[in-house]
Amino acid sequence: MTTATAPARGFTNAEFRARTQKAQLLMAKAGLAGILLMGEHDVRYFTGFHTLFWQSPTRPWFVFVPAQGKPIAVIPQIGADMMARTWIDDIRCWSAPAPQDDGISLLADLLAPLARTNERIGVMKGHETHLRMPLADWERLLAALPGLEVADATGLVQGLRMVKSPAEIEKLRHICGIGSATFAGLPDLISEGMPLEEAFRAFRCAAIAGGADDVPYLVGAADQGGYADVISPPSRRPLHKGDILMLDTGCTWDGYFCDFDRNWAIGPPDDTARRAYDVLWRATQAGIEAAKPGNTCRDLFLAMSEVIAEMDGSGGDIGRLGHGLGMQLTEQPSHAAFDRTEITENMVLTIEPSLSYGDGLMMVHEENIVVGAQKARLLTTRAPEVLPVVT
Repeated sequence: MTTATAPARGFTNAEFRARTQKAQLLMAKAGLAGILLMGEHDVRYFTGFHTLFWQSPTRPWFVFVPAQGKPIAVIPQIGADMMARTWIDDIRCWSAPAPQDDGISLLADLLAPLARTNERIGVMKGHETHLRMPLADWERLLAALPGLEVADATGLVQGLRMVKSPAEIEKLRHICGIGSATFAGLPDLISEGMPLEEAFRAFRCAAIAGGADDVPYLVGAADQGGYADVISPPSRRPLHKGDILMLDTGCTWDGYFCDFDRNWAIGPPDDTARRAYDVLWRATQAGIEAAKPGNTCRDLFLAMSEVIAEMDGSGGDIGRLGHGLGMQLTEQPSHAAFDRTEITENMVLTIEPSLSYGDGLMMVHEENIVVGAQKARLLTTRAPEVLPVVT
């Protein structure tokens, strides 16, 4: 049973039309005749094409957003029926896999008129992007299109995706509610002596039973007084009295992620763990309060770091204290000293301070928020102010 009435799945055609028109306005300012997209989430953002088939690396998928009109799909035949159920009309297919010509001829034919007039197109070249096609095929494509200039469209596309529509925010609110309810019920499902991997399994089952489509991301740790590693898969180690248990989850609903964690003490915690939790709770609050239009990601980082410094001057040495959230578990921007991205209304962000303490121990705290016109609002149910204890 879900925690609340679920929003509608998918999006209206008007949503995709608005996204495309916003991109085209920015493309005109940048002098781009189009943008060639190859990554799962960028393709889905402009088309609504949502499938687990991206897990297979065998086939490339291409979508071209022209300066005017609807996007054009150049995709393997196996996806034609599903793409036809989106708002896309122009769908060009080939029988794939075809290693000798995996859509390259079709793509070259589409772009040839632009190459003949020496136009510029955008491709995702920057941070958190990758070329989802063989490098040899990319080189063949460019060789077939002399005169075509390829520019970096990373900032344009990521900038659009950073700011969520009301419909996207409702999906994120829904999955954050499911994740919050699952965390709230977990103490009733775990106990001292339970192997850590069984605690993970209990969370996954409860989240799916609570309405999540999937739990593709679940990491955590448990050890005496704290933990030293927050990205490993679980072991068979039993939970012991004196452990601090942390689970960090990315549950999904209709292709949108939550991403937050919770900490518990197994039996009464020691004073150091209690203090670490208190500092992180207050650092999180500082980050939430700093997340308002006009501030930058650097401002959020500094606000959290000031509180963390009460106990740890390194800030946990993770590199950033939160990030964007949406169709991906982590998106741009980053709450880091180097990131001066301006916070704007309807950004969905994680607030994720961490600190180091004791003999190589660490603790992490994370919440999900949406930025409002004046201040941020929680999408997750706020963690208890005092480190909760599993008895």
